[in-house]
Amino acid sequence: MQLVCGQRRLDLSLPQIMGILNVTPDSFSDGGRHNALAAAIDAAAQMVADGASIIDIGGESTRPGAVDVALEQELERTVPVIEALNARLDVVLSIDTSKAAVMIQAVAAGAGIINDVRALQEPGALAAAAQTDAAICLMHMQGQPRTMQANPHYQDLFAEINQFFSERIDACEAVGIDRRRLLLDPGFGFGKTLEHNYQLLANLEQMRAAGLPLLIGLSRKTMIGNLLNRPVDQRLVGSVTGALLAAQQGAEILRVHDVAATADALKVWQMTRSQCR
Repeated sequence: MQLVCGQRRLDLSLPQIMGILNVTPDSFSDGGRHNALAAAIDAAAQMVADGASIIDIGGESTRPGAVDVALEQELERTVPVIEALNARLDVVLSIDTSKAAVMIQAVAAGAGIINDVRALQEPGALAAAAQTDAAICLMHMQGQPRTMQANPHYQDLFAEINQFFSERIDACEAVGIDRRRLLLDPGFGFGKTLEHNYQLLANLEQMRAAGLPLLIGLSRKTMIGNLLNRPVDQRLVGSVTGALLAAQQGAEILRVHDVAATADALKVWQMTRSQCR
């Protein structure tokens, strides 16, 4: 299976690693580390060397309680980084945004994936995405980042998420977006309790109703920290374990902070799997 990402192609026959590059001051794990252009370029280059085939650039934090970022500020944070990485690295670039104008300018600068936690529901986002040739990741979130963890509740977790995806896929197709451009992200930590998150991780096959590739992002999240009683900088083992569990269930893309450790775990698993009789 190949995913068309603008001018690049991504082989999804094996799990691909998406390295997280937040160019923000307030992201929950790495806020402030990559604000300078040189630091962002160095971090991305290292992730590619460690095994990432995608770099996901975000200019607005979506952690619980995060404040909104103005359009111009988000553009100033992300577009120069995308332009610089596109000129320097042979890698698929992804823009983590919900704003239509950011989508348009990021793709023009070289992004091949639009990664939207709001699933193209913001004003103009559907039309903007339809104008591009980028792949699109639709994520499920109950509520909004500021309030999503206040009291998450579902009558039927899997049925409600799948219904949401069905509606968003229909909306995409209605504006001319080919479903072959779409990825789905169940949204670990976005309007879910600890139990909801692990129900999802244990049963990813129930997210396959639409027949589309899955992008899984649980790296360093609260679902790891609360279970293990670990602060953000001590969640490596839990994060890699979660990524490996997702890969074993067929997840096509793993969105992670710790690229090298995740790549090592995947290599051991893939080598072992290749020897099965």
